[in-house]
Amino acid sequence: MGQEFVLLVSASVFCVGVCGFVIRKNPLIMFMSVELMLNSVNFLLITYSSFLNSLDGQIFALFIMTVAAAEVVVGLAIILTIFRTRHEMDVDHIDALKG
Repeated sequence: MGQEFVLLVSASVFCVGVCGFVIRKNPLIMFMSVELMLNSVNFLLITYSSFLNSLDGQIFALFIMTVAAAEVVVGLAIILTIFRTRHEMDVDHIDALKG
């Protein structure tokens, strides 16, 4: 597996995540797209870490996965709270957290 292939796969997965985040209006799909983008960066970090024989990229990817897991928990709690109060999931019409 060459470096060009890894870069191409990671960039294509990142672009799919960006397109999913920009095009879709469902918050769950948007969170999944953000996770897809984070996983593509993790794939790139881990692969280049193994190419360079260094553990720095793998440790950094572990921290990214930890922060991503916490972000998902908080995000899903916010989405669930908004859905329970408003009974809709369109992000264009959500202004419940404004105060």
